[in-house]
Amino acid sequence: MVYEEYKKSLKNSLRVEVPLVLLFIIGIFFLQTFSFTSAAPTGPDTIGIVSNETSTTLSGYNLNISGGRIATINITTSTQNVRWKAFVGNVTGSFALDDASGSTIYDWSLTTITGEIYATRNSSSISWATLNCSNITTLESENIRMNHTQVNDNITRTFNNGINGSHSSFFVATANILANSCPTLNTYVNNATQDTDFEEIVLYEPAGSNTIYATIMEEDTTGFDNAKYDFQMIVPEIGYQGFSGSTAYYIYVELT
Repeated sequence: MVYEEYKKSLKNSLRVEVPLVLLFIIGIFFLQTFSFTSAAPTGPDTIGIVSNETSTTLSGYNLNISGGRIATINITTSTQNVRWKAFVGNVTGSFALDDASGSTIYDWSLTTITGEIYATRNSSSISWATLNCSNITTLESENIRMNHTQVNDNITRTFNNGINGSHSSFFVATANILANSCPTLNTYVNNATQDTDFEEIVLYEPAGSNTIYATIMEEDTTGFDNAKYDFQMIVPEIGYQGFSGSTAYYIYVELT
């Protein structure tokens, strides 16, 4: 009698435990088969060029003194830096559920724009999740690639002298870029230096040895010319004397 009750109890416990084990195995299979990923930066749907301008060249200064005299003069001048160029502008975006052909089943318009703008010379695909901060070594390699040999305005000096600057933390796909960990700069606001808005960070892709410039978006923030912008960033151009061409950059956007 005791043996029969033991068999009955064991049979009932198996009825409970086996389904639980099966559910656990099914759950593991589901997680492995349908993994969840964070959206990576993507190329924009469209870019409209509103303006493309540079400063005007000033005429020579008329200096006329009498013969037999010596004039001691102090000259202040500003020369347009053709070794650098800038992108500024505004972003309109939405979150969407699309299929492979781009057909949308539902989307969400954004009342507040947050995220990052990325610029890179690399024309191939980028392994976004592997990005990390640039350092002195990678910045010096970028100087060589772009022929930025002038110590006053090379890439290393421009981005906080190659050391970690003050910037917010952010994600690039699943890569967490910690605050104050990368070479950085702040572009100007209202024609003056500042260290609060328009943070620009230099990132590096180890697999392709590619440099990626990133700026954290600011919504309707006063920019360099007192107009309102969502982003501002500068990128290097080929630096050797006599260069008259232009270098293409590929723009990516990550909305968060």
